[in-house]
Amino acid sequence: MKTLFISQANALIDDTLPSISNISNLLSLCFYEYEAINWIGLYICDSKKQECTLGPFQGKVACTRIPYSKGVIGKAIRDSKTTIVNNVHAIKDHIACDSQTNSELVIPLYNKKKEIIAVLDIDSLLIDYFDDDTVETFASIASLFETLLV
Repeated sequence: MKTLFISQANALIDDTLPSISNISNLLSLCFYEYEAINWIGLYICDSKKQECTLGPFQGKVACTRIPYSKGVIGKAIRDSKTTIVNNVHAIKDHIACDSQTNSELVIPLYNKKKEIIAVLDIDSLLIDYFDDDTVETFASIASLFETLLV
């Protein structure tokens, strides 16, 4: 795990700021720290509508609504677990917001009641980009987002 990166992320959190400011800075740090990431952001979950809507992000214009029934995000929500796709072109129902994306990591974010409230979605230009170390690092970052979304 990138301990320096995690330390930088923690140092960015300013409890005197609105959560959206901290979330935006964390996303920017992630986007610029990892050169092969072409998109990173949050999708906010609505269990009543069974869909996610676009939240703060870094990268190109993105899909604004993603149903729980489709794509890598939908699978992560349905399975309630981190989902890694090493080659998105091999996935039948992958939602291609950016055709340059080749791999994807989606981490569900939970509230105190253990309900999924959002997902951290990370896209990479490289196939097989998300190794164990990268996934572990982003799992730590995901816990920061969870504290900011509560």
